[in-house]
Amino acid sequence: MPGLLVHIGAITNCSHPPGTVTANPSTPPRVFVNLSQAVLTINDVHSVAGCPLQVPALTPSGTKPQPCVTIRVQAATKVFINGAPVAIFTPATLGYSVEQIPQGPPNASLIQKRVIAT
Repeated sequence: MPGLLVHIGAITNCSHPPGTVTANPSTPPRVFVNLSQAVLTINDVHSVAGCPLQVPALTPSGTKPQPCVTIRVQAATKVFINGAPVAIFTPATLGYSVEQIPQGPPNASLIQKRVIAT
């Protein structure tokens, strides 16, 4: 499935504001879009901090914290950087909890819109 190339700063928060997303590149950036935005690979981690999500639970408070902790992006099949597939933003890109439960799509309001990869 085609998708937009993901770069540092493209995914701003999870679907439960104010959960903010930080991209942690696994290697020094080598490819850039818009002159200064480093393109990420599938090996790079997208961590979420500050997600306030609570789910119903059989506890005295009636809820259980289940915040988004990571964003899982999709891998391009035809575009690579140093042998690693480029990260692309598709409808299948989701936030996940510690238990690896899908939490919903992240907000990618700052993503570049010029380059699409498959």
